[in-house]
Order: sequence, then C-alpha cells, then structure tokens
Amino acid sequence: MRIALAQLDTTAGDIPGNRRLVAAAWRAAAEGRADLLVVPELALLGYPPRDLLLRESVLRAAEAALASLAAEFSAGPAAILGTVVRSTAAVGPAIANAAVLVRSGQVEATYAKRLLPTYDVFDERRYFAPGEEATVVEVAGLRVGLLICEDLWGRDLVRGRRLYAADPPADLAARGVDLVVSISASPYHGGKDSHRRALLAGEARRMGVPLVAVNLVGGNDDVLFDGRSRVFDRHGGVCVELPAFEPAFEIVEVDPSSTGAPAAADSAPSGSPLTAAEETRRALIMGLRGYGRKTGLGTALVGLSGGIDSAVVACLAVEAFGPEQVWTVALPGPFTAAASNEDAATMAAALRVQHSVIPIMGPYGAFLSALEPTFDERVTDVTEENLQARTRGTILMALSNKFGHLLLTTGNKSEVAVGYCTLYGDMNGGLAVISDVWKTRVYELARLYAQRGWIPARVLERPPSAELAPDQRDSDSLPPYDVLDRILEARIERGASLGDLVAAGEDPAVAERVLRMVERNEYKRRQMAPGLKVSPTAFGVGWRMPIARPVDLSGERAPADGEPAPG
Repeated sequence: MRIALAQLDTTAGDIPGNRRLVAAAWRAAAEGRADLLVVPELALLGYPPRDLLLRESVLRAAEAALASLAAEFSAGPAAILGTVVRSTAAVGPAIANAAVLVRSGQVEATYAKRLLPTYDVFDERRYFAPGEEATVVEVAGLRVGLLICEDLWGRDLVRGRRLYAADPPADLAARGVDLVVSISASPYHGGKDSHRRALLAGEARRMGVPLVAVNLVGGNDDVLFDGRSRVFDRHGGVCVELPAFEPAFEIVEVDPSSTGAPAAADSAPSGSPLTAAEETRRALIMGLRGYGRKTGLGTALVGLSGGIDSAVVACLAVEAFGPEQVWTVALPGPFTAAASNEDAATMAAALRVQHSVIPIMGPYGAFLSALEPTFDERVTDVTEENLQARTRGTILMALSNKFGHLLLTTGNKSEVAVGYCTLYGDMNGGLAVISDVWKTRVYELARLYAQRGWIPARVLERPPSAELAPDQRDSDSLPPYDVLDRILEARIERGASLGDLVAAGEDPAVAERVLRMVERNEYKRRQMAPGLKVSPTAFGVGWRMPIARPVDLSGERAPADGEPAPG
C-alpha cells in the first residue's frame, strides 16, 4: 500500500486554514498515486482547541470543512482525517475526538479515541466522550486498524501507575489487522522522543503488524509538537522517519506481507542526533515563529540588557523572524555597568538588528520624587530595585503598543521558579520565550550562539546580575545556578521532597530556602506571559498549584530514627 504521511502544522481554531493544509496534502497524495492519506489528530480544528470545542459554531464549521473536503476529493485516494464528531451517547460530553475514513465523497467509518488523557497539558475528558470499540477498515485490500495518539500509550506509566484498563492495540491485534494507523498530536518536551520511539516500536512488535504514526508539528500557544512521524515494521524497526520541528510530506510503501529482515532500530533518522541544547534551540525557534505567525505579530521587541538571558532571547528572535523584524532596546539605569551597554551594542551589531538606547534615569528619578513624601525617609530596599524594572517594563510596553511589536520577556525557568523576576517589570510581554529553560541550559544555548559570533564572550564570562543595586550579583541571594537548577529540577519535574533532596546530598538549609522561594512565588507565575513548553513539567497549563495556602515543609523532612513518618 502507498501511504502519504502529511506532517502538518495546524492552527487551533483556524478551520479554513487547516482545511487548506489538508487539501494541499490530499492533492499531493493523489498526484503521487497514494492509496491512503494520513494527517494528524484533530487536524481540521488544530490541537489543542480547548474551549473552542464548547462553541457550536466551531463544531458546525468543522463538519462543513469535512463535507467539502470529501466532495472535493471524491475521486482521490482515501484519507484518514482527524476531526470532531457528535457523540451518540445519551449522557456525557457531546463530541468525540475522531479519526474518520473518507473515500468516494463520504465518511465511510469513524473511530472515536478511547483513551482520553487528563494529565500534564491534557484535559480531554473535559470535552470528549471516550470511544468504546475498535475500528477496522479496508484499504487497498488490507485490514487497517485505527488509533489516536494516547490509545498507544495505555501501558505507559504516569507517576508510576497505569491510567487505563482498556488496551486498544491488543483489541486491534485480536481483530486480525494487517496494519495499524495512528494519528496523533503528541506534545514535545526534551528527552521525550527516545521514550516515544521505543514505546511505539514495542506496540508494533506486540501487535505483530506495521504501525504508521503521523504526528502534528508546530506550536499552538505554549504547547509544541515536534513531528517525527514514523513507520515501524512488525518487528518494531523504524522504516521511515519524517524530520523534527518542520512540516513534511512523504509517500511510503508499506507491505505487511513482507518477510524480509526487520529494519534496524537505529535505521532512521539519517544524520547526527541533536544535542539537548540544539534540540531546545530548534524547538524554541519553531514555537516563537509559530506564535508570531498565528497571532499576526511577526515583529519582535527585546529589552537587551547585556546579560545572558536577553542575549539568548534576541538570538532566538532573529532566527525566528529575521534580523529586519527584531528591535532591541537597551535601558541603562543608575547601576548598569559600562560593560553591559557595550556588550548590548556589540551584540546588536552582530545580529544586524535595529537597536535603541533609552536611559531610564529620568523617569526612574521622577517616580522616586513622586513617592518621596509618601515613603517618608524609609530605608531603600527591594522596592526601589523593583521600581527600576517596572520603569523599563513600562517603556518597553509603550514601544510595543506604539509600533505593534511582540514584546518578548527574558526570564528563564530558574528565575521564574524562585520569583527572581519583577511583576509588571521584566515579566511584561506577550511571550515568555525561555520561561521553561533552566539557567544552566541558557548558558548552553549562549555558547551555541557565541560560536557564531552573535554573543560576545564577556557575556558568558561575567557573573550574572540584575544590576538593580551597587555591585549586585545573583549569587548574593541565590545559590550557584548549577546547585539551584539541580534542586529545582528534582522538585518541579520529579516531585522530590525536602527529605529526598537532603538524602541526595543537598545542603538542608539551601534546599529548604529554595523550596520556600518556589512555594511563595506562585502568584507571580500565575501572572506571567505564556511560555513555550520544552520540559516535562512547565509552569502554565500543566502546573496547577493554589496560591492562597501556607508554606509548610514540615511534612517533607525525613523522620528521625524510630519516629513514624508524618501522615
């Protein structure tokens, strides 16, 4: 069978635009004499459509798009499309997440996704009724079983537990299928793909038939999709793999009756594997470019301080939008080092972007003068430091409003985690590009750009500082970033307790101080701009912590010998 794999970059809610993408793929499949076209999960609506699914007008538009596609390509190859369908159940959600087989101008079969995830960024049971039955269709004389994304992940463990009793792959295998097709919108995070590839290979082996898995690519708001659609043989070997982080189309020959040697497990992809930093860079560029295109904000504004975080954000913006679409602004204040101004100017020249310098001493001084009678000679403290950041934030937002540029915030995940950022100051902006990137990874990205000559070496060598007070350094109030990131990653991404951290060798006082900072600063994270998710646990839709609660770590301390564990 000739199968066309269409790895599409769809937009949530843009049904006309998504229809055009599907139509273009269908035409290409017809021209390539494919027997079957396969597109990703919910391709007609874009993933995740979230509460757009609660609008009747959106559902009707998706139905109309499906009907018009079926009519337009009535003489073309069959297609397996991702869309929504009305649920026939008397109770529960009114729609289902579906894969439909379209052929000869009509929908011949419909499969409703059976396993509906509700962890991390997923909330599918809020919208969808689960399917209950396996679906097998006939294409080119072969029995083809249908699955949708999570249906293949039923035996995977989430926090150490299986979440589902149903086993859709086993049900298809029992039906005697020749081939399985899975459409998916499997979100990206660093390190996930090797696990996903192994899991899908294992399911192909368990079913004993080839598996075609077509995945979404691109970014919708904070959630990124890396593509990497694959075809596995019945032994779990990878026969074909589409590229990461870019749309792709390929027609492949799949012969379930072949008795040849299995494909080698490492037979695809070709080329050198990406390093962790390079993969993060490509994911962020894809997400930033997509966010700009899908919101209509294709020009970027970056406050370039001469520090490492804003330097990396500026480089990412140039790669995403092009240098002519990026404007950097230096906002020197009373404690800005001359080296910071010099490095910002040097970097802007290397990037070939428009660069402006707007000193903040005047407006900052005006704020102090206005507040002086009310402050009543109180001691200078963090209030005045934050006021500098808020002065900068006000100026940057004014530029964003006046010229229509997308203001990019520059805070990294380490800072966001412990509240080392200023509300209505450096947190101002429309997209938090590196808010899910640890500081140590920011340095890795900076070294990549320094190799190109985009970031001056001194930016990497100088001790990091917010420059809001004389001779200020981050290390005045934070542990070294390698220590900080180790504690934060264990806590946020693996759920480690204070006792776990101490048992792993962390200094008890340092670990407790860091955890208290994390707990106290949830209110800031709730107000930050959306960020691009590149880690297993990102602040935002996949992180749901209450704000108004006590910070109590007493139950997390390891019990003394002979004492019962706190209950």
